[in-house]
Amino acid sequence: MDDLEKAILIIFDESGAIDEGLKKQTKNYGDEIKGKPSISSLCIEKLCFSNLVQVQFWSLQTLHEVIRVRYSVMGPYEKYFIRKWVFSIACFEGVDDKNVVRVLEGPAFLKNKLAQVLVTLIYFEYPLIWSSVFVDFLPHLSKGAMVIDMFCRVLNALDDGLISLDYPRTPEEISVAARVKDAMRQQCVAQIVRAWYDIVSMYKNSDQELCTSVLDSTRRYISWIDIGLVANDAFIPLLFHLILVRGLSEQLRGAAVRCLLAVVSKRMDPQSKLSLLHSLQISPIFGLVTEDGDCELVSDIAELLTGEKQLLHVGQILEVIRVLIRHDPVYRNNLDILDKIGREEEDRMVEYRKDLFVLLRNVGRVAPDVTHLFIKNSLSSALTSSSESNVEEVEAALSLLYALGESNSDEATRTGSRLLSELVPMLLSTRFPCHSNRLVALVYLETVTRYVKFVEDKTHYIHMVLAAFLDERGIHHPNINVSQRASYLLMRVVKLLKVKLVPFIETILQSLQDVVARFTSMDYTSKVLSGAEDGSHVFETSLAIGILIGLEEVPLEKQSDYLSSLLRPLCQQVEQLLTNAKALTPEEIDAKVVTLQQIIMAMNALSKGFSERLATASRPAIGPYSLYVSFRLGSAYYRYTTFSFSSNFVHAKACFSFLQNLALDVLLQVLVVFPKIEPLWSKVTSFIHRMVETLGASVFPYLPKALVQLLADSEPNEMVAFLVLLNQLICKFNTLVHDILEELFPAIAVRIFSTIPRDALPSDPGTVTEEICELQELQRTFYTFLHVIATHDLSSVFLSPKSRVYLDPVMQLLLNSSCSHEDILVRKACVQIFIRLIKDWCAGTYGEEKVPGFQSFVIEAFATNCCLYSVLDRTFEFHDSNTLVLFGEIVLAQKIMYEKFGDDFLIYFVSKGFPAAHCPQVFVEQYRQKLQGTDIKALKSFCQSLIENLRHQQNESLVFR
Repeated sequence: MDDLEKAILIIFDESGAIDEGLKKQTKNYGDEIKGKPSISSLCIEKLCFSNLVQVQFWSLQTLHEVIRVRYSVMGPYEKYFIRKWVFSIACFEGVDDKNVVRVLEGPAFLKNKLAQVLVTLIYFEYPLIWSSVFVDFLPHLSKGAMVIDMFCRVLNALDDGLISLDYPRTPEEISVAARVKDAMRQQCVAQIVRAWYDIVSMYKNSDQELCTSVLDSTRRYISWIDIGLVANDAFIPLLFHLILVRGLSEQLRGAAVRCLLAVVSKRMDPQSKLSLLHSLQISPIFGLVTEDGDCELVSDIAELLTGEKQLLHVGQILEVIRVLIRHDPVYRNNLDILDKIGREEEDRMVEYRKDLFVLLRNVGRVAPDVTHLFIKNSLSSALTSSSESNVEEVEAALSLLYALGESNSDEATRTGSRLLSELVPMLLSTRFPCHSNRLVALVYLETVTRYVKFVEDKTHYIHMVLAAFLDERGIHHPNINVSQRASYLLMRVVKLLKVKLVPFIETILQSLQDVVARFTSMDYTSKVLSGAEDGSHVFETSLAIGILIGLEEVPLEKQSDYLSSLLRPLCQQVEQLLTNAKALTPEEIDAKVVTLQQIIMAMNALSKGFSERLATASRPAIGPYSLYVSFRLGSAYYRYTTFSFSSNFVHAKACFSFLQNLALDVLLQVLVVFPKIEPLWSKVTSFIHRMVETLGASVFPYLPKALVQLLADSEPNEMVAFLVLLNQLICKFNTLVHDILEELFPAIAVRIFSTIPRDALPSDPGTVTEEICELQELQRTFYTFLHVIATHDLSSVFLSPKSRVYLDPVMQLLLNSSCSHEDILVRKACVQIFIRLIKDWCAGTYGEEKVPGFQSFVIEAFATNCCLYSVLDRTFEFHDSNTLVLFGEIVLAQKIMYEKFGDDFLIYFVSKGFPAAHCPQVFVEQYRQKLQGTDIKALKSFCQSLIENLRHQQNESLVFR
């Protein structure tokens, strides 16, 4: 037992025998461990090899925290590492070490925490990054009850943590939930439902507890999946069988009843619901009420039989809900300023309200008219009060309206009911006496945003929506937290309404001028910047403005005017920040860097409103505006010149694109004045990415100096971002970047080969430090960079006079990686690079060599080592889909080498490579025939069979490397 495991046992000790001082000291030690870069691999190692339940739980708990907090800054390899091991543990996949600990054999709370970790990964990665998580899980269900139970826990945790509407969700969570559900519906829901059916059918007599768990998962998902997947001739009879057959456990029969209730409660149009209810033929279940007495099953059946009936005393229930969700006035000030007591009370109330809002929505489904009328009356009552003492009443009424709308579809909100036609205008025109209160202001803005779809086709309400966000109820609210939230919500409203807001742009800009001015006049010499004043509201506001003024419906001259009015204060602020930078103290530099980052973010956000088509095709002169800014690199000299617009202003030579002349030059100057500051470096890189997408080829004059500045003294993580930027440029512009790339490649090669060790980087749990992760990510990005160069007709870059000296190291790197890199995708990329280079550099069998020595290198080194010896290695697993794709590329490489080199390749390959592999002559002849044929699929099939045959007779002492 090591020190960490001892510490964890002390942390979780509840016996009272441990001194509190020691426990506190031990907890600090644990927190220190959590902050280490290698914490992810350490947690995985403890999960796999520690048999202490407390250590396993601590590892899962820590891993969950790391993913939630650090995911956005993790490198791709760390994410892949966590994903791979967590999924393997959840699927009960075996490892070679006999001492491995199986988490699925542990207690329930451990498996629940594992499910929570997996769901957190799904939150961030499904379906864009990890698209196959559910599909990959399903085959493992054949392993039996433990994996099935784990799969149910994952589905339940996904429902509890993200999907279920029974809990309040943030806008981001709602968006992610929609993304996850849409992807699951399209990809795997049908397979999951089939698995549920098969498991219950198979285990209903042998493991009823497992079947109960499966049906609990089924019930949770019925509300949003295609009802036809469950309400069919297979699943419904199975549920009735489980309910009606005697001898089955009460828990299993109750779970089946609750599944039927979920089917009955499914929201659908009335005619479909009537057809469904008729098809269920539910009458046989009535007899169970008298037969089974007072058991819990009867309660479930009674709930099923009363579903679609209205509840008695709905009004009284709603009144109880309204009373219970009200905050205690004693906490009013604490909640308004949000001090420690206020935060605790707010968190407590959020949790307390969850079940109450679930009940509200359930009542709303059963008795919608009664519920809507009650909320209307509650809001009207709050409006008639003239005293600020009704803060809690107003907040509760608005919260009821907000919570009820959570279950409304966008279409239902847009078309609107009679109730919405009354409530939304009332809401938009309201100025509560207590609107200065933080809670009231926030729930008001959230509620307006929730119902903003209603005004999409009712443009006469738009000015009221804007007023709610732009006046003292929103962005100009005295509470900075409300102001920030209003900025974010305004951005969402702008994204939704877009062109409908064009007539109001000038009004919007005038209302926001002081917001930008407040930002640009921030005291950057302050040692502590308030977390509430981090500039995010300016970023969101700038994005909203950029979306609006980037619309083609806005006149060109107006676009220029708007840009000028927004950029002038930002430019002046940059000038101020860059003045006398060398004379600043470290504290002053740090503060200025924070402000510069915010300005860059604002420029970036603003530019997102302008598409490439708009900036380069439909309106190539979009940039001309009244402010011309000229920056001299290496100095802090600026010249401002004002131009008046005329009919031919688009041809004025003095007018330059905002994004070209202003932003890029400004940001390059920032790098000159403040070099080696990673946050600024990152922001500038991100902005150049944005400019490439917005400006297209017109960004070219600014790229050379920008790229040289970014490359100078870059660290590994910065080098990764730099290569990603180059990859974007190459993919977008192809051979147009040849000259730029030819100048940069030697410096890139020097940096790579001096940074990454020639030996393989470690990858085992416990050995991967943060530094190693950065180097692994840099190495993978470099392979991608070489692949992008080769596949975009730029291989001549490798042959330039300055790059020739690096040709041999690059070829050796590609050769070694194509043969033995642990990442199959990297090996595939390397083989594809060789294929492309052979096509580019080898004219034909008798042609003059474009690259002396390349043909012999390919035949003697690449062909034998990669195309034969590497695939003979038993670690080359043909049952793996990615490996099969790699093998297809290897076979294709052989075909291309034969087409280019003819017998020069064939003779050497079969005379040198095959004998070393003890290949019988009959196979040699068959290989020759297949290679000379035209059927590449037949060649691949033969080669796979050949390799498998050679493995069987391979001399175990023969080492292929």
